Amino acid sequence: MAIHFGTDGWRAVISEEFTFENVRLVAQAIAEQLLAETPAGEVTRAVVGFDTRFLSDRYAITVSNVLAANGLAVYLSKADCPTPALSFAVKQLAAQGGVMITASHNPPRYNGIKVKAAFGGSALPATMKQIEARISDLQASGRAALYAEPVWQENTTAQAGEVVRFDPLPAYLAHLRTLIDFSAIARSSLRVAIDPMYGAGRGYIARWLRELGVMVAEIHGDMNPGFGRLHPEPIGRNLQPLADMIRRDGYDLGLATDGDADRIGAMDSRGEFVSPHQIFALALRHLIETKGQRGLVVKTISTTQLINRLAAAYNLRVEETPVGFNHICDLMLAEPVLIGGEESGGISILGHVPEGDGILMGLLLLEIVARAGKPLHELIDELQHQYGPFAYDRIDQRVQPFKKADLVHALKAEAPQEIAGVALQSINDRDGVKYLLADQSWLLIRPSGTEPVLRIYAEAANAEQVQALLQAGVQFANQQLTNLVAVG
Repeated sequence: MAIHFGTDGWRAVISEEFTFENVRLVAQAIAEQLLAETPAGEVTRAVVGFDTRFLSDRYAITVSNVLAANGLAVYLSKADCPTPALSFAVKQLAAQGGVMITASHNPPRYNGIKVKAAFGGSALPATMKQIEARISDLQASGRAALYAEPVWQENTTAQAGEVVRFDPLPAYLAHLRTLIDFSAIARSSLRVAIDPMYGAGRGYIARWLRELGVMVAEIHGDMNPGFGRLHPEPIGRNLQPLADMIRRDGYDLGLATDGDADRIGAMDSRGEFVSPHQIFALALRHLIETKGQRGLVVKTISTTQLINRLAAAYNLRVEETPVGFNHICDLMLAEPVLIGGEESGGISILGHVPEGDGILMGLLLLEIVARAGKPLHELIDELQHQYGPFAYDRIDQRVQPFKKADLVHALKAEAPQEIAGVALQSINDRDGVKYLLADQSWLLIRPSGTEPVLRIYAEAANAEQVQALLQAGVQFANQQLTNLVAVG
């Protein structure tokens, strides 16, 4: 069985492909990669963390044992922790890399492995390819992973071949205090509802807010590896319990994080979903107007054009990347990025590790509301009035297997002159095919690279036009798929 890494690691169904044997194999390949990247004479350090999924803690111990058996000095989180906290620990401990056991926002039957680089973000695609190659070599040779009970230490510094349990949260919180105005949140009279969706963000925002004297309540914060049958992705349809609590008990806003807390979702005081697009836009304006910061703005191809309008108003450059935070990470490593984010809720800001962080962005949203002294929905209405209006939606459609390159070629070659009655202005093919229309609306048809799924996105001035664009996109994409099958 071939093990392949996607844009942010390897994910598979527990007990089918995600087995202890395969986890040891992947850990061995990661160990060999980190050793190869370590300068001669230096000890290779690695940090290991895990989320709340079934057996995640045991998988993390297994990975730690393999790394230590290969001579690495290993720091293993004492308890489940958010991915961004693990990523920050990699950089803070000057480790060569890190391993996070998580399947992020995937359903509970999945688990996975994210690989972190020394800079505190996801390992670069070239590194992932090298790890894949090492896994293939191990499989072909039949060579087993090194595995022995390592030396477990209670001290604070790990030596070669040792595993030290540590808490990544204190250093992570100290870092967040350099980015977030906690005093402004403390002075506010905000009432906040939190939904960590049974994930690794449980307890953190709620505890820190209570320490500030903020009125806060948390749901879905207990340990539940099955996520209480919830899908741990913080999008509107998954957050009805949070919306109900806000409406029933009169909270000012709600914050939600996904399974490993690297994504953010929110609700306003009316229990209405606040999308990552809106959070991104509010954060961009706040960083410029309130904090006086500047820098490059980075967004993925499926993220709102509202960001482009805001950046143009402030004379800031915008870079648009393919989907996946690793592409944003590349730019954050190359130059000062004021803010970078994607429509799925992974967002980071200047001064932070190049990693989406739902906890950071939730706290920043609280700071924005606290310092503005206005309800969240009024701040969104201001943006819509000044730079919009914008409405957005997405459809994921399962289809028959297809070749991504062939469909992308067809979508470009057969591009219609107009879509839903609006003239086509230009095409962006950085990731799938994005049709930009004359009225500044757009339609994106993006084939998945790992499964027979079409992701179809649209943005326009109102919800009715968005739905018209989506239906036109479904019809057009299905026609091209039919043509490809007929030709094939």
